[in-house]
Amino acid sequence: MIHTIIKSKPTRLFLLLGGFFIANALIAEVMGVKLFSLEETFGINPLQLHILGNTFSFNLTAGVLLWPVVFIMTDIINEYYGMKGVRFLSFLTAGLISYAFIMFQGAIHLTPAGFWTGNYAAQGVPDADKAYQAIFGQSQWIIIGSLVAFLIGQILDVFIFHKIKKITGEKSIWLRSTGSTVVSQFVDSFVVLFIAFYIGPRISSNQGQPWSIGLVMTICIGNYIYKFIVAVLLTPVIYLVHGWIEKYLGHEQAAAMKAAAMKDN
Repeated sequence: MIHTIIKSKPTRLFLLLGGFFIANALIAEVMGVKLFSLEETFGINPLQLHILGNTFSFNLTAGVLLWPVVFIMTDIINEYYGMKGVRFLSFLTAGLISYAFIMFQGAIHLTPAGFWTGNYAAQGVPDADKAYQAIFGQSQWIIIGSLVAFLIGQILDVFIFHKIKKITGEKSIWLRSTGSTVVSQFVDSFVVLFIAFYIGPRISSNQGQPWSIGLVMTICIGNYIYKFIVAVLLTPVIYLVHGWIEKYLGHEQAAAMKAAAMKDN
């Protein structure tokens, strides 16, 4: 029975795309604790852009390296498995990310072995346990904001994708994929910042000073400039993946799956 299921090309493709989707989202959440300077990474001075009366430089979370890939995978899965396929994977991913952070909290409270901290101290890390807590013990409001933003972004992405496809048909893959991504990523960027840095600190006093709406919008727009550029640059990748899938499934089966995906909303 298992052999028969895995032998099915659509099933294997869904497992492959879904696994890559979940892995990228989970890794992006974990690595997102690091902030980096985009300009200095490329050896240039920070741009110091003036947005809504605030100064913005491209200091981004490391998660931005993978989130555009997640949204592209959303559109690929949406194309062949429809809204229900994307929703299933989105809620599964949110559940697994939540589970991962619960496990991180459990690991943080374990008493460290002396030789473990000693080994890291010899490597220049004076308190490995503190470093571990700092990396894996992200603010609960950042986690909540990220998960809510992820789910809203996914739902919005698949909705816009299907609306555009109903108008354009099978033509203009770039329009429905890139168009849905650039809109959903703007909402995603705003929601996570709004919850984590505007709402959260107003509810929990230990979360630092709350940001103003102006600052939230400044960081949102700055982050979105980066995401928009990356989404456009990755458009050729969408065509490459589509071409590979069409070759793997065969034209007839691919066409049947895409037709079923449009009906199964």
